[in-house]
Amino acid sequence: MVVEKIDAALLSQMVLTGAYHLSNNAQKIDALNVFPVPDGDTGTNMNLTITSGANEVKKLDTDKVYEVTSAFAKGLLMGARGNSGVILSQIFRGFARACEGKEELYVKDFAEAFEGAVNTAYKAVMKPVEGTILTVAKDSGNKAVEIVDHDLDIIEFMEEILKEAKASLKRTPDLLPVLKEVGVVDSGGQGLVTIYEGFLAALKGEELPEESDADNKMEEMVNAEHHKVTQDFMNTEDIVYGYCTEFMVKLEDEKLKQHPFDETAFRNELSEWGDSLLVVSDENIVKVHVHAESPGTCLNLAQQYGSLINLKIENMREQHTAIVGDKNEKQKEKSAYGIVTVAMGNGLKELFENLGVAVVIEGGQTMNPSTKDITDAIEKANAEKIIILPNNKNILMAAEQAAELAGGHVKVVPTKTIPQGISAMLVFHPEASLDENKSAMEEAGKQVRSGQVTYAVRDTQIDGIDIAKGHFMGIDEGKIVTTHKDKQQAARDLIDKMISDDSEILTILSGEDVSEEDVEALESYVEEKYDELEVEVHQGEQPIYSYIFSVE
Repeated sequence: MVVEKIDAALLSQMVLTGAYHLSNNAQKIDALNVFPVPDGDTGTNMNLTITSGANEVKKLDTDKVYEVTSAFAKGLLMGARGNSGVILSQIFRGFARACEGKEELYVKDFAEAFEGAVNTAYKAVMKPVEGTILTVAKDSGNKAVEIVDHDLDIIEFMEEILKEAKASLKRTPDLLPVLKEVGVVDSGGQGLVTIYEGFLAALKGEELPEESDADNKMEEMVNAEHHKVTQDFMNTEDIVYGYCTEFMVKLEDEKLKQHPFDETAFRNELSEWGDSLLVVSDENIVKVHVHAESPGTCLNLAQQYGSLINLKIENMREQHTAIVGDKNEKQKEKSAYGIVTVAMGNGLKELFENLGVAVVIEGGQTMNPSTKDITDAIEKANAEKIIILPNNKNILMAAEQAAELAGGHVKVVPTKTIPQGISAMLVFHPEASLDENKSAMEEAGKQVRSGQVTYAVRDTQIDGIDIAKGHFMGIDEGKIVTTHKDKQQAARDLIDKMISDDSEILTILSGEDVSEEDVEALESYVEEKYDELEVEVHQGEQPIYSYIFSVE
């Protein structure tokens, strides 16, 4: 089989096949993450990102390649989650720019697109790290330029690019020592290789598998449910559960050993958190539709059984307001300042709101908000000047991308932890300029030391510490420094490592899995051992982290 050119139909098929192949391998890519923490995993983030791009391509009816690449890039940009998702969106943003005005792609055009992809991706990252997805993109892009005149057809050309991408991926542990220590290749690079494998499969004529029965059945039921709801007249303030939440769970054998899946039991569990609930499953996939007030809780429940794919969360209150034409809302005057931050847990949400935050995006370690989630929050903040506090290093790039899209009135203070975000808010001054506040808040974030206690999702060894699955870990400024099978002991050990002679204040933010007795016992331990240290305690109610510590 020989393919001399790529038209719009073939390119669309390549995109969809690449997205589907990544979806099927998201779990394996997640398993490559270096840290054994319950993370906003690379495979999951890349899958949700490319699914957003693929959905835009599905809407098209065009015979022009540049319209396909443009739609794909736009969908990726708005759906980008986590650093890996943002970098992926930038790769195909550059790919699309190189295809502008082209109705078909020949080998030379294809090579220029790969080269453009690399250039744009590297420019988007302030400090590019080799041994990552960027390296895999660069090496395969260089190969494309190198072989462009080798008289190859499109399939042969893509085979060579994929071969180099795989070779580059295999080399990533030699470039990034932590990968070699843990014994894995880079997860983002593996995700890109997986997409390229899908591209080649489409070029060779392999067909996309049909949607599962659960998928089709769910679509019919959701449409019927929404039709029923929209026939009922209601006021916006009458909506009890404000987020239409849809997602699929790809069941995983390892997780099912600990949490066997039962559709009825799962449906009953979700029913406590919302209404308009639909759950449909087959032997591999569970699809869920629910109207919930706390969609993150529903997602956490679902993750007990497998990995999340095809996630969509829509704010029904905003949709309803738009439908009924709420003029008062539209004409609402802008405030001078609006702060947007990211946090998960009712206690943390309330804490930030009490400090003056206008919009708290529900998200964090296991649920990284997309670029669109953040741009929506910017619009909701409705202010002349806006500051974004990401509070997580894996959300930082999406926040910066959203700020770039929104314009010069939006600035990102690059907070990487919840304590940094809180410290930044404490120095915010409503009378100061945007640049003055950004500078002061950024400096305040640097003055606090952050720690977390969480559990290990697998056995591993890192930085000389043997970590057992299910044991608790103490993380100090992003580095695992202690581990213990007992949660309270892990917390005590971490505090001992974080406290120094210069420490004045310890803030304890307790998670949803911590009892009042646990918190009181930990507080007593600190007060007895460090009698001159001031201790503050707040119920953060955050998932994933049993404790978050802030030392000043």
